[in-house]
Amino acid sequence: MTSTLPQPHQGVFIVVEGVDGCGSTTHSRLLTKALKASGRETMLTCEPTSGPVGGLIRQILQRRLFVADAAGPRGFGWTTMALLFAADRLDHLDSLVLPALAAGSVVVSDRYDLSSLAYQSATAPEAHEAIPWIRELNARAVRPDVTVVIDVPAEVAEERRRNRGGVEEMFEHRALQERLVAIYARAETLVPGDRVVHVSGVGTQEEVAGRLLEAVREAVPALRK
Repeated sequence: MTSTLPQPHQGVFIVVEGVDGCGSTTHSRLLTKALKASGRETMLTCEPTSGPVGGLIRQILQRRLFVADAAGPRGFGWTTMALLFAADRLDHLDSLVLPALAAGSVVVSDRYDLSSLAYQSATAPEAHEAIPWIRELNARAVRPDVTVVIDVPAEVAEERRRNRGGVEEMFEHRALQERLVAIYARAETLVPGDRVVHVSGVGTQEEVAGRLLEAVREAVPALRK
């Protein structure tokens, strides 16, 4: 039997992306609040999710799960992480995102498959070989109406992570984050055909939130009303 890709939806799917410390979680929440205030039925979600696969990913990111081999515990490889994120994403779509879009809601997601393409390609030995495979893993993921990348310099993101406190997660070390800043600067090349817009994440919370809302309304005419 030949399966088909998800059909066009009635709602609006918005993704907010960027390096760790860019403010994607805060601004996904503020964007959802602003859209609700304008009268739109809006749902906030995130990846990794709180579902079964997402819970496993969070334990790995927080360095609570390791691969046990003869040399001792070590982190999971980029291929395993790419597979886990893709599995979590498809479950996320099936259980939450697609039903909400079919009902006509606006869905705001803090991260989506652009994160997989950025982070797993940045940790792969050969990024140019990894990207086509990661795209194939996510070939059945419905495309967002717009992806907003919040751009911040590596040093700004690092300071925010430090102020946030807590244990440094798997992908949060400075060298990797510097590579990710460069990757996100050309994010549209990772998701050809998608609508990707960039906003500066430097400034007050209110300034950045205003930029993001304006960018989303400019990209999605239905949200201008």
